Formats: sequence, C-alpha cells, structure tokens
Amino acid sequence: MKDQDQTRPRLGETGLEGFAPYLMNRIMGRYNAALRAEMARLGLTTPKMRALSVLSVVPAPLIRELAVYTIVEQSTLSRALEQLDAEGLVRREPDATDSRATRVHITPAGRAVFERLWPHMATAQDGLFRGIPDDERRAFVGTLQKILRNIRKHEF
Repeated sequence: MKDQDQTRPRLGETGLEGFAPYLMNRIMGRYNAALRAEMARLGLTTPKMRALSVLSVVPAPLIRELAVYTIVEQSTLSRALEQLDAEGLVRREPDATDSRATRVHITPAGRAVFERLWPHMATAQDGLFRGIPDDERRAFVGTLQKILRNIRKHEF
C-alpha cells in the first residue's frame, strides 16, 4: 500500500474536477436540488422519496434491504416509513418466516404519489445527460454499475 500511495496522484495534482467521488456528490446534490420543490409539494423528504421509488420497483423488501437500496440509515428510514405508513403510502407487515423482520409494501396511494413525482425525476435525469449521446450515456451507466459491483457489500 505504501508504494501505491507514493505513485498515486495527490488531490492537489488531480484537483476536485478529477476526483470521481467529488463529482458524483456534486451531481447528486444538483439532482436532489432539482427535485426538492416538487417533493415538498408532495410532502416528501429525500428518504421518503427514495423509499417510494424503490418500493415502486422492488416488491415487499425487508426494511434492512430497503435501507441498502435507498442509501438511508436504517434509523432514519424507520422514521420515514412510520410517516409514510401514517399517511397511507406504505404498509408494513411482519415477515412470514421471521417475525422479527418487517416487510414494506407500497400502497395504491403511495404508488400514485410516486407516479406524480416520477416525471420530475425523469426530467432531472434527462438534464444530467443533456448533450451527451445515447452510446456515451449507456457506457457511463455501465461503468457506474461496474463501480457499484466493486464496492457493494450486498448481493443487490
């Protein structure tokens, strides 16, 4: 590791614009900011939006799985799910095989809220790729998927 440290460029040499984690954080910050107003109109926070987004495509995950998919701490996610449940947007139920675990389902009302947000999410994503050809977009997404496989700690 020490030899690698000596040959690896320092941040001062690459600059922030050459440091991928910085760029990814900036991009996601702008993406989230683009959605903030519509999320507020729908009564959603980022954790709630992420939960509804995942639940719209992943049927009945366990809360611990949902925490991985949403990239939200389990305690923060649990509070968001309590609110979503109280609002009738999700339904929580004990897992059939492990009564200590809880599965989360999106309700029709939750799906309707997500469907109102989705066009804004898609438009924000389109803005990220404005002026970038489809083949470059596909290659970029493929690279992101490879990076995720390199670093992930779960099967999904």
